[in-house]
Amino acid sequence: MAHIISIVGASGVGKTSLVRALASRRDFALGLESHAERPFQALFKQDPRHAFANQVDFLLLRAEQERILRLDPRPALTDGGLDLDFHGFTRLFHTRGWLTDPEHDLLRRFYLHTRELLPLPDLIVHLTASDAAIRMRLAARDRINIASAADASLLASFLDEWLAQVPRGRILRLDVTEETESCQNVIPVILTRVAELQSRECR
Repeated sequence: MAHIISIVGASGVGKTSLVRALASRRDFALGLESHAERPFQALFKQDPRHAFANQVDFLLLRAEQERILRLDPRPALTDGGLDLDFHGFTRLFHTRGWLTDPEHDLLRRFYLHTRELLPLPDLIVHLTASDAAIRMRLAARDRINIASAADASLLASFLDEWLAQVPRGRILRLDVTEETESCQNVIPVILTRVAELQSRECR
């Protein structure tokens, strides 16, 4: 079974840029958010009443990606993933009033049931950056921003709550405030951890 490395963090922190930079250095299978292809993303941006459909779509997409990625012989990278979409964005939408209590509970049940069926990612790379860096990166993006810079601290608190329940050996925390788009400083650190994962499996 292939290893999955999940890159998590607030919107704008650089998850997708890091995934693409890593993929340029080594042959990884990829599970990307694919914002432009998601049928409810733009609708939700226009009308929050589509929040529930948007989250169902993303949670299902991420579950499908993980199932397929586990069958690939290559190690896999995801920009975000099932856990971030629930613990980060589903909780954010509920807090903002875009999901009702019953809708949030239904998504929670779906997430918990799905995570019981699918193993947790083998490595969770938690990216953090300063508020100023996140604001700048969000402003430069050419795709739909569902979460704003104002949501960064709330997302960070939700992620911290989730990661406090994850075994510490599965987490790699990296501050990417000063990182460039090439991610040249953090790539060697991550590749070393991936190599360690694979070497342990070979023993």
